[in-house]
Formats: sequence, C-alpha cells, structure tokens
Amino acid sequence: MEKQQILIVDDEEVNREILNEMFRDSKEGYELLEATNGQEAISQIENHNNIVLILLDVVMPVMNGFSVLEYMHKEGMLQSVPVILITSEDELDTDDQAYSYGVADVIHKPFYPHIVKRRSRNIIELYQSRHNMELRLQMQEEEIRAQHKEIRETNEFMIDALSSVVEFRSAETGEHTRRIKYFTRILLKYVMKYFPKYGLTTSKIDMIARASVLHDIGKIGIPDAILLKPGKLTEEEFEVIKSHTTIGCSILERSYKNQASEFYRYCYEICRHHHERWDGRGYPDGLVGDAIPFSAQIVAIADVYDALVSPRVYKKPFVNDTAYEMILNGECGQFSPDILECFELAKEDFFNIVEVIKMFEFK
Repeated sequence: MEKQQILIVDDEEVNREILNEMFRDSKEGYELLEATNGQEAISQIENHNNIVLILLDVVMPVMNGFSVLEYMHKEGMLQSVPVILITSEDELDTDDQAYSYGVADVIHKPFYPHIVKRRSRNIIELYQSRHNMELRLQMQEEEIRAQHKEIRETNEFMIDALSSVVEFRSAETGEHTRRIKYFTRILLKYVMKYFPKYGLTTSKIDMIARASVLHDIGKIGIPDAILLKPGKLTEEEFEVIKSHTTIGCSILERSYKNQASEFYRYCYEICRHHHERWDGRGYPDGLVGDAIPFSAQIVAIADVYDALVSPRVYKKPFVNDTAYEMILNGECGQFSPDILECFELAKEDFFNIVEVIKMFEFK
C-alpha cells in the first residue's frame, strides 16, 4: 500500500529540517517530500497522488506560496488536499487572503513544532474523515441509483406485461400500445419546444409516455364477442366498449399502491379520458376543452392516428396522408388547437414510425 505523503515547502533548509523532524518518526509512517520554492512544490504535487498535507511557506524565490495556492485553486485541489500556510507575515490581510483560497490553517513564525504537529494531525484526520464520508455517500448514492434502476425496469416489465394482455386478447391491437408510446413521446417533445406554457420537462415526458401504454388496459374487461366483432357495433355494444375507460381506472385503483404519485395520476388520467373530445362529445365524462387532462389529450390524438393507419377487424388501414388529413379536418373528433399544431409539426416523424413498423412487420 502506498504511503501517505506530506509535502514541506520552504526555501530555508533549517525550517524544512524542523518540520521534517516532527513527522519522521510518527507512527503513521508518512513519506516526506520537500520543495524549496513554489515551482518545485507544483512539480511535487503533479508527480505524487497521495499527498495528505502541504506545509507551505509564503515568501520564497522563483514562486511564492500564494502562487501555489492559486494553482491548487484552479485545479480544484484545495477541497481534498489540506494546506497549512506557514508565514512570517503578521498582517491580517495575509491571513484573510490565505483563508479566501481555502487553506486549512495559518501558522505564524516562529512556530512551536509540537503545536504544528498537533494541528497537522487534526487537519489530516478531519480531511480524511470527510473524504471517507464522501466515499460512503457516493457508494450509497450508487446503490440507490442501482435500486431505482432495478425498480424502474421491474415496473417497465410489469407495465408492458399488463398492456400485452390486451394485445394477446385482441388481434387488432398488435403493437398498438408501443406505437402509442412512440407517438406520445414525439408529440410531447414538440409541445415542450413550442408551447412552454404547459411546463413539460424531460421527466414529465418520460412519465406520460410510459403511462400511455396502459390507456386501453380496461379492454381486459370487455367480452370477446364485442371486442372482436368484425361488423358495426350496436348502440348497446358501443356502450360496453366505452366502459373500458372506467374499467381501466378500476384496475389501476385496485393494483397501484402509490396513488399520490405523479405517474399514477398520468396513468389514471389517460385511462379514463383518452376518448374525451375538445368539443365535449367524448366519453366517459363529456369533458370540454382544457377540462380534459393534458396527458389524455396527447394520447387521444396518438390513439386516433394509430387506429386510422392500422388494420382493424372492421376496416382496412388508411394511408398516412389520408389519416393525417382526416384528423386535421375534424373527421375523427375535435382536438386542442395547440396539440393539432404539434401534430402537424410531427407529421414526418409519425409517417416514419409507421413505415419502419411496416418494414419490420411488427404486427
């Protein structure tokens, strides 16, 4: 194991010898380094990586002690390598200047060796204790990050698994939920860029996009005869289909423990309100305009677009341009003007996703 090092910087040999003698027989077994001026001190600092203390004179030829402090300050060393400034100056300004750099202590000449030794040991112990505490905190932070990553990956797996239940039940769903996540994320990025009034952040975008995967989870509770019906639904059957929004919320309420979390709120809003329409003609609550949660508004337009460009048991897919114009012309319900503007901006991105999916035959 490499010895800890103490660097003694003084142009007077007698002072260096006195300081050397203090630590030569110490039980810690320090390796003692010397420098006769500031330039030599910087060279020693650069060539040794286990210095635990620097005893630094102020007045020296070639380069003085404050120049060494300036170098250490620029290199960000003074937080980890303690410096005791040893000076013959009695002026208060010298002490103030030294402490402004962040030195650990200032000792005036003539000094008492036993006092310097005691102060030195205390400072070394203090800095090492702080360093060890920082290492422990860093390790704890890394453990917490690792646990958070594991929890998030587990949650992602459970969310994807839950949404896949719907996909396996319905031949028309396919990769629908994953595409919704892609479309939602794209729209949100345009909203964040062009409409800062919504207060979106990268973290919020991530949460809303992940929550969008669960928008149709309530279809688990819809009978196959209705969910997979190839023809037009009766009014009664359509009412049953509409109930997937509230069924999804019931599933969330029973299965999600932390209902105070922001992520749960997005999941609930999207589940319940992704079929609401700007003009109030949606369901289940007939909300109008901004009364519709923003997260649900985003997923609503993504959901409609994907339904148009994807095959269903009751229809063939529309081509991208046709689906795009149908939404902008209001043929598929009314949407927020802001979100429609972002939908226009995202046109090429949406088209590209659809084409890539076709290329790799995600079904």
